[in-house]
Amino acid sequence: MLLSFSFEWQHLSVGLLVALVVALSMGDMFTDKAHKWFELKRYAWFIVYMFVFAWECLKANFDVACRVLNPRLPINPGIVKVKTILKTETALTFLANFITLTPGTFSVDVDQEKGYLYIHWIDVKTQDIEEASRIIVSKFERILKEVFE
Repeated sequence: MLLSFSFEWQHLSVGLLVALVVALSMGDMFTDKAHKWFELKRYAWFIVYMFVFAWECLKANFDVACRVLNPRLPINPGIVKVKTILKTETALTFLANFITLTPGTFSVDVDQEKGYLYIHWIDVKTQDIEEASRIIVSKFERILKEVFE
């Protein structure tokens, strides 16, 4: 519809109906409590999350670009272990993916039972689990907890 610029109510209504049927029938694949997806605050938090992610991604892009263009800036790559408060598979998957999408970081492994993520970081500032978690993970996980748990 967007590509052809033809907004016909029949296509829109059938598309919404099919999307609703699929969401209701498959929603339990992504969460144990599918009824929670009807809470509007989750969608509001997800919109907030997208703005936070966009801002963090923009900052990380500038940081990586500066490191590439200025060879005097330090590059200290390494893998750090970070702790997360997220418990559900969906929330951990979103966190790991958004960390990977942020330039300068890459999710290597997830230990769901212990709540750890292993992140490759372009400039390791600390090996301390708590401090690395605060720097890399905390800005994302508080909002994702509101969305997914």
